[in-house]
Amino acid sequence: MSDATLSLEQRYPAVFKQSPVKRFAPLVALLLLALYLIYAVWFFALPSVLSAAKWDRLGDYMQQWVAYDVNAEFRLDGPTIAGKWPRYSVLGADPHPDWLIPTEAGGYTIELGGPGQSITFSRTLATITNDGQSVDVDLAGPEARILDPNPPAWLVLKSGQAVADMGFVGDVRVTPDRVKFRKRTIGWPNFLFDTNSPFFGKSPGEVASLITAGPDLKPGISNLALAWDNIWNNAQWQHGDVWVKLLQTIVMAFAGTLIGAFVAFPLAFFAARNITPSRTANQAIKRFFDFLRSVDMLIWALFFTRAFGPGPLAGIGAIAFTETGTLGKLYSEGLENVDDKQREGVASTGAGMMTTQRYGILPQVLPVMVSQTLYQWESNTRSASIIGAVGAGGIGLKLWEAMRTNSNWSNVFYMVLLILAVVFIFDNISNAIRTRLIGTPQH
Repeated sequence: MSDATLSLEQRYPAVFKQSPVKRFAPLVALLLLALYLIYAVWFFALPSVLSAAKWDRLGDYMQQWVAYDVNAEFRLDGPTIAGKWPRYSVLGADPHPDWLIPTEAGGYTIELGGPGQSITFSRTLATITNDGQSVDVDLAGPEARILDPNPPAWLVLKSGQAVADMGFVGDVRVTPDRVKFRKRTIGWPNFLFDTNSPFFGKSPGEVASLITAGPDLKPGISNLALAWDNIWNNAQWQHGDVWVKLLQTIVMAFAGTLIGAFVAFPLAFFAARNITPSRTANQAIKRFFDFLRSVDMLIWALFFTRAFGPGPLAGIGAIAFTETGTLGKLYSEGLENVDDKQREGVASTGAGMMTTQRYGILPQVLPVMVSQTLYQWESNTRSASIIGAVGAGGIGLKLWEAMRTNSNWSNVFYMVLLILAVVFIFDNISNAIRTRLIGTPQH
């Protein structure tokens, strides 16, 4: 061993001559972590859960977030071939879309994704086109019959009906007595005007012309006011209700955080050991804080919903209780870590207790307290959306109602985007204020 190595060992014996416990502690920690992860995989049966998951639904939901379906069926066994549309079709009560083209044989051509993905049908024959290939389906018999002896993979027979899966643009089901189709299109239909609005189906230029120079569509109200009323009270997208619920969520987060901060601030002085010498008072207040924050906000929301009924008051109470415990703990810990020299200096001038706290302690901890409060306010804006799902008001309840139908995912995505926008805005506001207070940017 060289003299340099011996010299280093003599100068830093704690590094070169560690006990076995310290030497192998990191390795043991990694081994325990690996064992825990293996146990978690076994306990939660992750392989079987992942293999049984219906991953195809993820793609379906994502498609429904950004696209909409039009469903209809055409009966072939009546006097004429007529379409039957859903009662609340996004195309209105009497739809005549340009992708539905009558044929000379009395049938129709439906362009699901353009001429390359379509179906043309009459009473006895249907021709389905997809991926540049056309296949005829005989409808004259008791069951549908594919005339191609080697049909493509996208066209199959199921229980006497021909089913054509055309991918994203939709699908077609054909039997001798009817043709059903589902056409999917990118976009959010009727986002501004629903089918009951006099502006429905009009181009932006036509709407602008009616608002600025057109005759009144409804006596006693201007076209501009009528357009705004139609947008706000849109029956399909419910903009007015959604935005009111979003405002409730913002108010819930702000009011709940503010109430929690006001209650926690004075109690924190009693919980701090260096300010209140009574150990009984310290422990009692700290355990009170622990109790309030150990009960999840969602549970408090359930309690307050039972007490006050559904609505934002329950949400404000749930946030206030949780924040009293959380902010009380943060405030008291901040007070316990102040520099006592500044307080002693103020007290040495003969100042009273309140003056000493005001000028000896608050200047040290107030920026940190405000920063912590702002962060909790930002976090509660997100949490308020969750507790609304249990009846505590706000957009969370609206979001849960839309998800529960399992058929309104575009509205769900709309509300999620609004929540993300609000969280982003308040995050930036909170960061800007914290930066002004403590002088360093928050990430």
